[in-house]
Amino acid sequence: MTQFTCSQEIVTQARRALNQEVWDYLTGGAESETTMRRNRHALDSYVFLPRVLRDVSHVDPSGTMLGHKVRIPVFLAPIGSLQAIEKGGGASSCRAASTFGTIPMISSITEPSLEECAAATTGPKMFQLYVRGDFDWIRNILGRVKAAGYDALAVTVDSSHYGIRERQLMNGYLPPSVKAQKDRHLQAAITWDLASRIRDEWGGAFILKGIAHVEDAAMAVARGVDAVYISNHGGRQLDHCAGALDTLAEIAAEVGKKVELIVDGGFLRGTDVIKAIALGASSVGIGRLQGWALAAGGEAALVRSLELLEREIINALGLLGLTSFAELGPNYVRKAEVIGPTHEFSTFYHLKSRPV
Repeated sequence: MTQFTCSQEIVTQARRALNQEVWDYLTGGAESETTMRRNRHALDSYVFLPRVLRDVSHVDPSGTMLGHKVRIPVFLAPIGSLQAIEKGGGASSCRAASTFGTIPMISSITEPSLEECAAATTGPKMFQLYVRGDFDWIRNILGRVKAAGYDALAVTVDSSHYGIRERQLMNGYLPPSVKAQKDRHLQAAITWDLASRIRDEWGGAFILKGIAHVEDAAMAVARGVDAVYISNHGGRQLDHCAGALDTLAEIAAEVGKKVELIVDGGFLRGTDVIKAIALGASSVGIGRLQGWALAAGGEAALVRSLELLEREIINALGLLGLTSFAELGPNYVRKAEVIGPTHEFSTFYHLKSRPV
């Protein structure tokens, strides 16, 4: 997969490989897709303030997540129905994460089974839970997650209702996870008390995924979470939300010193990752980029995509005058006017001039 020289080539190949229905499932958002566009707009609205005349002949791009050292501060965000994008599904993501040196978070609504995904990685791994049963069902699945050796549990809390995703509606397409789901209404019944019961039953590193309000972040901290996962579901749930990077900045200002913050939502470039770390995140999840890479060439292409992110991170840190993320802070970024329109591909500017 070394023939991919940049991420734009990976996305182009993914577009060739996927049919329209699966492409729209992976790439689209809810309703007008305004939240999805705001994710990109927020990232584009921060500019760098580089320093010069510093020795940056060696740059260390590594980071940490929940105490685990990672090659870059990027983890693989959970994606439902990965098997519709690439036949290996979650197991392919796990193998790629192990090969590269980062952490996968496996969705409870992807295939293969959580045990098969766990067996595909030799490194740390996280499990993301959608509630689809009563507490006995939850207890059973948590037992399986523990037995399979997962290091952390994330409960998704921003999906009480399935987003109105008009690309899917117009295509008449439902992903396998939606077709097969039962008792989805139980997701809408999750409360803070249930989240605490799940945390206590789990007993390990615990994450709430889908936090998008400062007050909810503060409540999560008070409930003893190990990490607040800031996310608007990539713009796939509630439309007209703030961009994830702006939400991160607000939450970090209030609770950033009290708990680990992780984030996803339209992060596609090494420079995107650096902006998130500068504003208080410890690690950044990639969703669509992960899916596009798998579609472009399976786990090998996903490893290559992570290598390209690493190259971009090293390059940008060096040009900022930094040798590691430990030297990075909010003084290296500031808000500025956004140049041009923003959409899911605006960071891959040259795609519009190259035929798919």
